[in-house]
Amino acid sequence: MLLTAAPGTAADGASIGQPAPALVVPQLDGKTFDLARERGKVVIVNFWATWCSPCRAEMPPLDSFYQRYRARGLVLIGVSVDDAQDRAEVARVMQQHSYPAALAASAQANGFGAPLAVPMTWIIDRTGTVRARLLAGNAVTEQTLTQVVVPLLPPAAPK
Repeated sequence: MLLTAAPGTAADGASIGQPAPALVVPQLDGKTFDLARERGKVVIVNFWATWCSPCRAEMPPLDSFYQRYRARGLVLIGVSVDDAQDRAEVARVMQQHSYPAALAASAQANGFGAPLAVPMTWIIDRTGTVRARLLAGNAVTEQTLTQVVVPLLPPAAPK
């Protein structure tokens, strides 16, 4: 597992500790995801591919985490790096998950650039600042997400 949380620039256009780059992409459901409009929420941007087994292994923990914390302002987008002609396969894979997905090839703006490798997951805080980049096959786990993301979320409403 590789967790990058130190300041610095990734070769793919985002810098930890700096404002998140633009990401505007049509989702598979036809809605447009615009990262700039998510200010005030914690956002997870997960770059993945249908042919990537480590990517596919991360998807259930991501989905579970998203379902648990979306009421507290968590946003998750899965950005597939599959070719545009593989849209049907991407949609088939995403039927098993509750979070939205998009094809990187369809992005109107992608300041993250092509990921160095997949899976690659970016964590953006409520101010729009990149806080972490999770790399490698087993970086996205319930434990890692809890450690990295939960402190960025607003407190839970009292019951």
